[in-house]
Amino acid sequence: MALPAYRSLLRAARIAFKDDERVLTAARSSIREGFLVNASLEPTNPELPGAIKHAEEIAAILRQNIVQGKKEGDIYKLRIHKDTERGDNDTVKFPNGQTVKIDGKKCSDR
Repeated sequence: MALPAYRSLLRAARIAFKDDERVLTAARSSIREGFLVNASLEPTNPELPGAIKHAEEIAAILRQNIVQGKKEGDIYKLRIHKDTERGDNDTVKFPNGQTVKIDGKKCSDR
């Protein structure tokens, strides 16, 4: 169960950080370190499913929510791939017309 999660996380990092060797190398190192910390967990340990789920969630975030940008002149080119989550802001709106407040202020108050 841990090996598929590890491989999925490495694949997600490869997709998210394609053509950026410095960041990809750092991500691989961080992934490896995270799995080595939990390598001593026994299959019966109640913490193991949580650690695997955490790895799967990170892989999903990397695959769906990380987009690379590269500055070309005065504009940025984004590398959006087939797994990039696309949507509108309806996914972050609150029900009943509520608005987001930061430090007790609405965005329009700033």
